[in-house]
Amino acid sequence: MTEVVIAGIGQIPVGEHYTLSLRSMGVQALTRALKDSGGLKPDALYIGNLLSSMISHQSNLGALFTDYGRLDSIEAFTTEAAGASGAAALRLGVLAILSGQADTVAVLGVEKWSDLVRADAEAMITQELDYDYESIPGLTSTSQAALIQQRYLHKHDLEQNALSGFALLAHANAVHNPFAFYRNPLTEEGYVRAGMLSDPITIFDGATYADGAAALVLTRRELLPRGYAHPVISVMGSGASSDALSWHDRTEPMSFTAAVRAIDQAVQQAGLSKEQIDLFELDDAFSIYAALTLEGVGLADKGAAWKMARDGEYNIGGHLPILTMGGCLARGNPIGAKGVYQVVEAVTQLRGAAGANQVKAARAALSLALGGPASTAIAHVLKRESE
Repeated sequence: MTEVVIAGIGQIPVGEHYTLSLRSMGVQALTRALKDSGGLKPDALYIGNLLSSMISHQSNLGALFTDYGRLDSIEAFTTEAAGASGAAALRLGVLAILSGQADTVAVLGVEKWSDLVRADAEAMITQELDYDYESIPGLTSTSQAALIQQRYLHKHDLEQNALSGFALLAHANAVHNPFAFYRNPLTEEGYVRAGMLSDPITIFDGATYADGAAALVLTRRELLPRGYAHPVISVMGSGASSDALSWHDRTEPMSFTAAVRAIDQAVQQAGLSKEQIDLFELDDAFSIYAALTLEGVGLADKGAAWKMARDGEYNIGGHLPILTMGGCLARGNPIGAKGVYQVVEAVTQLRGAAGANQVKAARAALSLALGGPASTAIAHVLKRESE
């Protein structure tokens, strides 16, 4: 069977890049990933993005980045799956190599949020919801997450600050990530005193939307350049699933069913059990997303993920490290680029290059990116091959 290897990674810091254009950000990440791969030349480029046509007034990103990235006339186009767009681009790259249609593929996740007129912010991101039945009546992504979190707290009879462990963990890990937006530790007192975004979600429960670009270079193992400088990291599994777009149409709205299906597909394809996963870069666009994901896939009992987060079970040295470089809550949420950042961070861990955030003896990693509240879910399993 063809083995898909992540040969190169590249990223720029997540933040507000007022002096950089969309193309400059993307080319920087691509250039770094290609250099990291040992100079491989891609046959195709797949780009994950949600908002460039509306915020940066730029579509046809495939032609833009092959031109400015000097990638000649290769196949290139954009994939959109809301917050899972970058993970969708990676999945396309994996499938292209597995099918034999490409030998080497570049994957780029890029989002330029800071070009946005702030009055339009909620209207832009709310496109990930059901326009007719959620957006028009006035629901936003944040207020929807607040409803979900309120229901979770009520169902399990929890205090309002029960989910604080996810934000505290994310901010603690981001301190040592030079690519993170927020690199200051967060205290319980700071969390409790935080202002509300939409009750009960505070400013620390909802990730800040930000600019970002991250890239990957995929190839076949036998095509790695001579003298390749890194441990070999393979994509062992890839899974994708979807659910009802409207949260109120779900049979089990608290179960994140699409996330469960996508992860089950990826893990089974990899030939691993969930217990063999050493770290999990999950989607924490909102704290409640992290809790429902962990409980849905059986990595926590129902109504117990919040306590495991508080008790340190998900810390770097815990039972199952998550958000090891800060996640969306502290690294920042570059929306369409989020899924690629997650995989860049997972590869960094598996290479043993995560510094103070290094998960000891990490051999297998799981990533999950969500479009909306698990309306779309895309998961990947990565494994470090034995030397």
